Amino acid sequence: MYMKKIIAFISLLLSFNSFAQNLSDKIKLLETNLNHWDKSRNKKSSLKERMSFYNANAVSIALIKDYKIEWVKAYGFADVSEKRSATAETLFQAASISKSLNSLGILKLVEQRKLRLDNDINNYLKIWKFPYDSISKGKKITIENLLNHKAGLSVNGFGGYEREQKLPTIIQILNGEKPANTPAVRSIFEPNLEFKYSGGGTTISQLILENTTNEKYEDYMLKNVLIPLGMKSSFFNQPPLKDKENSLATAYINGKEVEGKYHIYPEQAAAGLWTTPTDLAHYMIETQLSLLGESNKILTQEMSLQRLENNLGAFTQDYKGIKYFGHSGGNYGFVCHYVGSLENGNGIAVMTNGNNINLVYEIVNSIASINNWENFPLEPIKESIYLTIRKVAQNDVNKGIELYKKLKKKEPDFYNFSNQNELNTLGYEFLKDGNINSAIKIFNLSVNEFPNYANAYDSRGEAYFNNKDYQLSIKDYQKVLELEPTNQNAKEMLSKINQILYSK
Repeated sequence: MYMKKIIAFISLLLSFNSFAQNLSDKIKLLETNLNHWDKSRNKKSSLKERMSFYNANAVSIALIKDYKIEWVKAYGFADVSEKRSATAETLFQAASISKSLNSLGILKLVEQRKLRLDNDINNYLKIWKFPYDSISKGKKITIENLLNHKAGLSVNGFGGYEREQKLPTIIQILNGEKPANTPAVRSIFEPNLEFKYSGGGTTISQLILENTTNEKYEDYMLKNVLIPLGMKSSFFNQPPLKDKENSLATAYINGKEVEGKYHIYPEQAAAGLWTTPTDLAHYMIETQLSLLGESNKILTQEMSLQRLENNLGAFTQDYKGIKYFGHSGGNYGFVCHYVGSLENGNGIAVMTNGNNINLVYEIVNSIASINNWENFPLEPIKESIYLTIRKVAQNDVNKGIELYKKLKKKEPDFYNFSNQNELNTLGYEFLKDGNINSAIKIFNLSVNEFPNYANAYDSRGEAYFNNKDYQLSIKDYQKVLELEPTNQNAKEMLSKINQILYSK
């Protein structure tokens, strides 16, 4: 009997060592050859090299396997100037991933019969009512419409506020009144007609939650969602809690520290969560277990199924019969993403203090390949043409444009020439740095490459405006309205320019 126990112990020890070695090899492959799965690449690139390419100072990862957190690891610096390394406990802004947690808070109230998904939102709004007009064609917006982005509402996302700026109330945000820096949240077409992503709609759900519970949003979410999920480090407080300051990652745009370290987001439900990949992993595991009927810390199995079947706060993708749920996020100087399988208990959460989501996707694909996620699509991610020509263009914009054209001719399939935002991003970087002439040259290239892309004209119109070339600016904003008749920014800019011209 004693000998049998010894043999069993040795077998267990060997098995554990084999598992540890296998896990170590997997992590090493991620770190040394991030894009090993991408056969279109001839060169090995380490995670550190890709972080440098994408100007990401920190990356934090949590991996889920068999409904458990398998490993957590952080890389780089949470704050470069402070030489503060990123750790598994470093908090990042979750940006639009906040919407996933928000949906849990709303659906919990639905299960408690304090709300109904199919009821008019104005039945629950007390201190503010949504101003229906002829655009909604008599149809009422429901809470379900807010959660699955079928409310037909404006305001895609939010840019946040610098730490010293006065913060608007939620009512001011919804009405587009100063000091809010976004337009009013209003109907742009009738509800339940089609998908139209709207952080503005999510912000209405934030007000509904507060009006229903008579609690501050951050307090309700902490007690009823974050704590029950085991998300011990997370919070929705905006500005963030003082005792968490040393744990917060600093935001970076193109590798440059954001003024004041990060932005504040009073639009808490849409963009206000501070969290870690570990805490997001707890949320994902609870969702997976709830779908199996093995846990109900927040929602019942029936409601969890309804949530993912109808994309209420998370998006479900079916890859040849295998379903995954997830959400991406992007605040000013932060990008992140999570994805998990509906079955088999796999998943990953990645957070970084940069502004390019492609690095996150590269990490997700690498992990999916290493762990053989069933049917997960491992499509090559085209190299950013913006980042490829950026250094050359900064030294000489004309040579940068020449390089763009050369690469498009020689390697059209390797670089991301089809993404309309690539050139726009580079142009805005020049514009923000006060290099208006270089910005205009890049925007000219963007307009030539994408003649039907309204934002290209909008961007160039802004550059012309800053250069006081008002007639050229008017022409571009008129083109914007030709392509997008409801574009509010173009309307406001044309009005602003006319006031300037006629006041002379």
